[in-house]
Amino acid sequence: MYRFLLSRQWVILTLIALVLIPVMVELGFWQLHRHEHRVAQNQRISEALSAHPVPAEEITSPGHEVPRTDLYRRVSAEGRFDTEHEVVVRRRTNSDDKVGFHVLTPFVLDDGKVLLVNRGWIPADGPQTAFPKIPAPPRGRTVVTGRLMADETSAASGIKDVRGLPDRQIMLISSGQQAHSLGKEVLGGYVEQTSPEPAGDTPELIGEPDHSSIGAHMAYAVQWWLFAAGVPVGWVVLVRRERRDRADAAAAGREPTPAAV
Repeated sequence: MYRFLLSRQWVILTLIALVLIPVMVELGFWQLHRHEHRVAQNQRISEALSAHPVPAEEITSPGHEVPRTDLYRRVSAEGRFDTEHEVVVRRRTNSDDKVGFHVLTPFVLDDGKVLLVNRGWIPADGPQTAFPKIPAPPRGRTVVTGRLMADETSAASGIKDVRGLPDRQIMLISSGQQAHSLGKEVLGGYVEQTSPEPAGDTPELIGEPDHSSIGAHMAYAVQWWLFAAGVPVGWVVLVRRERRDRADAAAAGREPTPAAV
């Protein structure tokens, strides 16, 4: 009755079904793990953003590589801005996706070490080869608060670290490169400034990272598992249809038409 299952086309069809089921199940778990990772990441970012600021030198130091667990930690520092050695980071966008610069200003601490502070975004109004006009930061002794970030790399950001740029322009924020340029000890990573707020709302402060969206990973996981469950159901439907067609063909005294694979 079911000897047709031993035919070449049905053996191939069955093997394909047996391969598809575990593959789809594994894809579902992959999406589930991505969902869990996103939820955990959002929770970590939320806790970091809501925590009380701590002195920057408590969690970073010269040559220190900021770990993922310390990203977005709120830190504070007291010192003064060094606008003489200020640089701009090219090809950065604001919340409206307008292209401009990020303003990176060395912040000299009481002990002489330097904390790099990303003061925010300004538009690229003039030629790309010219150093833009930048609103001045507060003068004198200042307390800065912001989110701790890791040094940028081409591998992580996808931004090529182009050499030979115009004076005081960079592509990536690197405490190591700035330490070499300044000839001073620079704390690892940098800070996205959140306070004090700039006069005249420029530079435009960088907004908080998205930590509410969880994406559609869970929906994709369920979808893959439904596909996996549908494979054996579809296989059974095809087997029953083939058996019925063969029975009808035998009753009519004609050869059955093989099922399409």
